[in-house]
Amino acid sequence: MSHSMTARRIAIVSMAVSAALAALKITVGWLAGSTAVVADGVEAAGDVVSSAVVFFGLALAAIPPDDNHPYGHGRIETLSGFTVGVMLALVGGGIAISSMQRLYVKATPPQGFAVYAMIVSIAAKSILSAAKFKIARNTGSNGLRADAWNDSVDILSGIVALAALSLTLYDPARFLSADSIGGIIVGMIVIFLGLMVVRDSTLQLMDTMPPPELLDEVRRTAILVPGALGVEKCFARKTGLQYHVDLHLEVDPDLTVRQSHDIATNVRKRLQTDLEWVADVLIHVEPHGMQ
Repeated sequence: MSHSMTARRIAIVSMAVSAALAALKITVGWLAGSTAVVADGVEAAGDVVSSAVVFFGLALAAIPPDDNHPYGHGRIETLSGFTVGVMLALVGGGIAISSMQRLYVKATPPQGFAVYAMIVSIAAKSILSAAKFKIARNTGSNGLRADAWNDSVDILSGIVALAALSLTLYDPARFLSADSIGGIIVGMIVIFLGLMVVRDSTLQLMDTMPPPELLDEVRRTAILVPGALGVEKCFARKTGLQYHVDLHLEVDPDLTVRQSHDIATNVRKRLQTDLEWVADVLIHVEPHGMQ
């Protein structure tokens, strides 16, 4: 199974789970009269949309290169991560504002059965988050990694909502406002995560270089090819799940153009074969030992 297909499948599973959890928490939170649980349910409903964005981003990113997009359509996947970040920040803002308004409304204490919905949500999101982080590491998917962080925040926000609800249930006279304060904290956490995801996606859209260890891996692999004497320059840009590499390869200056071309072709094939994260390589041949 391809990395792209695996990532898309986990996105579909995530949409189904998030939809079920959102319906559960909103319904139970409303029936129980818990602001924190309803707020967490609204955030879970946003997860359905964010997972859908990631799914369609992965699907479109898999479209092969064409004349107008010689580097492929991978940037759509990065844009999906950016979109998820913006959506998270907006949803978090809505949750925080709504919870603040509830602070000034006299309400009856929530009912205890809302606790069970939060426990189910925390357990389900823990499993989803772990699975997404693992697949994101294997595929290099920025959108799926953003969705995994989203699930991680769901766990944290769920714990906050559960703690706030528990305080209110423990002593309604003293901690009645704790439920609404829990909703505010959930909203602030979601805003923070959204901004972090936007930052990471923006860096990739600006062609930020990959970690130095990846470039070192390219250099080490390239000079394993017979005739490759060194690497003068090495750049890379991420286009979806993989990187496009620009390489200045040093060869013997006395070789013919055809011989130099053959070495460069072998280096390109070796990099694509040995390094799964390399989509393609553009090689410029340089004479070795000449300034």
